[in-house]
Amino acid sequence: MSTKRIGVYICHCGVNIAQTVGIEELKSFAATLPQVKVAENYMYMCSEPGQELIRKDIKEKKLNRIVVVACSPRLHEPTFRNTLVSAGLNPYCLEIANVREQCSWVHKDKKVATSKAKSVVAAAVTKVALLEPLEEKEVSVTKTAMVVGGGIAGIQAALDIADSGFKTYLIEKEPSIGGHMMQLDKTFPTLDCSACILTPKMSDIKNHPNIELLAYSEVADVKGFVGNFKVTVKRKPRYIEEAICNACGTCAKYCSIAIIDRYNEGLSKLQALHIPFPQAIPAAYVVDPEECRYLKEGTCRQCEQVCKELNAINLDMQEESVELDVGTIVVATGFDVFDANRKPELGYGRYENVITGMEFERVVSAAGPNQGELLINGKKPKEVVFIQCVGSRDKTVGNEYCSRVCCMYTAKQAHLVREKLPDAKITIFYIDVRAFGKGYEEFYDRVKGESVYYRRGNVSEVYKKGDKLICRAEDTLLGKPIEVPADLVVLAVGIQPSAGARELGKLLKLSTSPDNFFLEAHPKLRPVDTGSDGVFLAGCCQGPKDIPDTVAQASASAAKAVIPLAQGKVKTETMVARVHEQACRACGYCVEACPYDAIELQLQEVNGREKSVAVVNEVLCKSCGACTGVCFSGAIQQTGFTDDQILAVIGAIGKEY
Repeated sequence: MSTKRIGVYICHCGVNIAQTVGIEELKSFAATLPQVKVAENYMYMCSEPGQELIRKDIKEKKLNRIVVVACSPRLHEPTFRNTLVSAGLNPYCLEIANVREQCSWVHKDKKVATSKAKSVVAAAVTKVALLEPLEEKEVSVTKTAMVVGGGIAGIQAALDIADSGFKTYLIEKEPSIGGHMMQLDKTFPTLDCSACILTPKMSDIKNHPNIELLAYSEVADVKGFVGNFKVTVKRKPRYIEEAICNACGTCAKYCSIAIIDRYNEGLSKLQALHIPFPQAIPAAYVVDPEECRYLKEGTCRQCEQVCKELNAINLDMQEESVELDVGTIVVATGFDVFDANRKPELGYGRYENVITGMEFERVVSAAGPNQGELLINGKKPKEVVFIQCVGSRDKTVGNEYCSRVCCMYTAKQAHLVREKLPDAKITIFYIDVRAFGKGYEEFYDRVKGESVYYRRGNVSEVYKKGDKLICRAEDTLLGKPIEVPADLVVLAVGIQPSAGARELGKLLKLSTSPDNFFLEAHPKLRPVDTGSDGVFLAGCCQGPKDIPDTVAQASASAAKAVIPLAQGKVKTETMVARVHEQACRACGYCVEACPYDAIELQLQEVNGREKSVAVVNEVLCKSCGACTGVCFSGAIQQTGFTDDQILAVIGAIGKEY
């Protein structure tokens, strides 16, 4: 074994570490540890001067192992690995001693924090002496991307990737792209027509030479790894030949089955054979298989007779699977609105004049069931009450987070009421008003100036009294209970993860945060990356956000997804599990434990005879260590975290310093 020459570099991290940990005492201690040749400290070790200090010592003092005493390796380990590479040292001859999160942030007593920091540094020095250089490998990349979800986030991401010159598959589970944004009447704070903004982008998706749209489709399986994903997409039968249908609508006129119009939030009806909405892309009709008389009972094929000339209707169409090879994936599965039935005290589902914010959008839309006229039960409401934070910031329904858009869309909707009903009395019950975006505070002030009455308080109950609804609440500014009558109550329902997103997350090995949205790799430095290499997040699947933030994140995800495609190759994980073939008993426990399907049993020749052993696919391995924990014979070891290294660390921590 070559002689180890270890350098220890302690970061003050401003005052994050230095105010609680005795830096000079820690430096003096580190200098006494075995094989340590240099011990230094610097205000910000991750800065260029700090990195240059490390590079200089590696070259001049012949250091071959480095310990950086700083913050979590999750934050700056790649930075310091690059520092080692630039100095000619293998990047895996590095160990991070995390004394910020483990010492200074959790202890107030400087003596206790410093003592603990000594243990952490001693453990890091002990481990780094046992580390060996590792070789990085590269694999080629399939220069094609896939975007899952056809809302504004998926549309923007797909267009950006395609504009970069790469083939892009856009997968949408609904018969048309557009998502929730197509249901909105206007957007805040500029009051632009939502459809006017989105429809041209939808047309761009249809006409882009690098985009293949797979609507009415879902991802069924994902295999492989970054650069080389193999995706199985399930295409549901539309019962209409998409390439032939010219959306003339004649067939729908002869369909006698009326169903709920989901685009209009159930406020109107359409036929079982229908087009989702006038601007739908693909511009083709679709048959609802749960309502079609022929598909349910085997009777009535009248629509086929009507479409004899084009022959676009095929009621015998079957589900099919499509295999796609892609290099990177953008997840843009969007959101669902909170189900207001979960707050029965607010009267939703019991009173027809209690509606959700999304239903309000369809009521006031010119393309909605009332052609834009604000009518409830055929009458114009004289008193309108908006209730904010329905399904947001609410522990009783498990949604403690703010949905971010509700304050502003409520202000926008109050403005639309004032515009359509100048004499109406408008009241908004709120907890806090969060007008955080560009131009939002100004728009909020504008709405308040339009005789919209904001009352701070939670509504505890909505009940009927005569012809009126009564909203009972406590005005927390006045400190007294109040009752406000209403002809219309609009519930500002919040945002929650899309149904089905969790199943996709399992296929892609994505983690979720406590609020059940997909978890990013790092909230500040890698906000669109995930724990699965080559998979990126865009839009509300990562957390609630408004349209500008969604579009910005979609473009960011597209930019990150394009990098491997442009480079044509990616580096694979280096600190992978390795198998000692002679010790392997082929029990298969490691195969069962691996969450990434990176291990399988294969027949191999070992010492001149054939035996079954565990084989690790180093490209799929994510270094989680689950396999090493279940191996009874110790035949499988995690590089960088071998049994010898872990035991040495435990021994170092157990000593008193």
